[in-house]
Amino acid sequence: MPVLNERAYLRRAVETVLAQDIDAPTELILALGPSNDGTTELAHELARGDTRIVLVDNPAADIPVGLNLAIRAGRYPTVVRVDAHSELDRSYARSALQTLDRVRAANVGGVMHADGRTPFQRAVARAYNSPIGLGGGAYHGGTQEGEAESAYLGVMRRDVLEEVGLFDESIRRGEDWELNLRIRRAGYRVWFDPSLSVTYWPRESWTRLVRQFAATGRWRGELVRRFGRGNSLRFFAPPALVLTILLALVVAVLQLTGVLTGWWSVAASLVYVPVIAYAVLILAVALGAGGGHGWRDKLWSAAVLPTMHLSWGWGFLGGVIGGARDTVDTSRLGSRNTPLP
Repeated sequence: MPVLNERAYLRRAVETVLAQDIDAPTELILALGPSNDGTTELAHELARGDTRIVLVDNPAADIPVGLNLAIRAGRYPTVVRVDAHSELDRSYARSALQTLDRVRAANVGGVMHADGRTPFQRAVARAYNSPIGLGGGAYHGGTQEGEAESAYLGVMRRDVLEEVGLFDESIRRGEDWELNLRIRRAGYRVWFDPSLSVTYWPRESWTRLVRQFAATGRWRGELVRRFGRGNSLRFFAPPALVLTILLALVVAVLQLTGVLTGWWSVAASLVYVPVIAYAVLILAVALGAGGGHGWRDKLWSAAVLPTMHLSWGWGFLGGVIGGARDTVDTSRLGSRNTPLP
């Protein structure tokens, strides 16, 4: 479990891991980044209360670095990736191990079931759980078991991880997708099992959501630069939306200033059609059952969906054009723009 500034969530996350109903020796390794909210002190308190908790320092604060440090510190042949913002059902590890053996996979993952504690966070959770929100990836609500492109978190065979080289520490976001790409290219299975469900608590504020999705989109653009056609077509929908909106704005300015007139103006107006269709889709989702209950829920849903799409798409374009460079996800870091204090 890579950990950075997670005091509000860490205790419950650790409790659900240690409560796993599994007849096997276990350990929980926390890779501690340089938190400034009391998380490190809480982690040491938890470790003093249970000898199964092992602490390793992750001064770089990067997730793939922390994951590799934790994996190398581990003793057992199966690696279960967990998250400080997640909660596991008691049967999660046992069921995942059974699936891992049954289908002879190298990595097994289940459904990310997002949930929220505030109206805003619940709106983000609904977007996560909707195919409109995050593009219909299997672990965002799939129901059909089978081979998958990637796995949420993942229950992995250590020998396969060591064979393919663990997580790529040069990738700060999307590191799980890239690892699973190498696993599949090495001839092993990545498997989705919808009976496995993990509760995930998304970002709690609009600014943090924007920072998260902009950074994630930027790194997806970097992964497109590196792996090209290995990326799913669904990743290109948000940047296409951003480009369409920008083009519509240019056309609107040209029409209002009289530069574009006559039949050329009529033809150019076709660019408004997909923008209007998108707006109608967002309103339909927000006003429908997927928008929650009550006007506040529906307003937040109408705001959250385009926030996620546009910030991700804008970040993607930046990543494709200029690469991700040193982009980090600062959404867990308050007002800081660096992973270090």
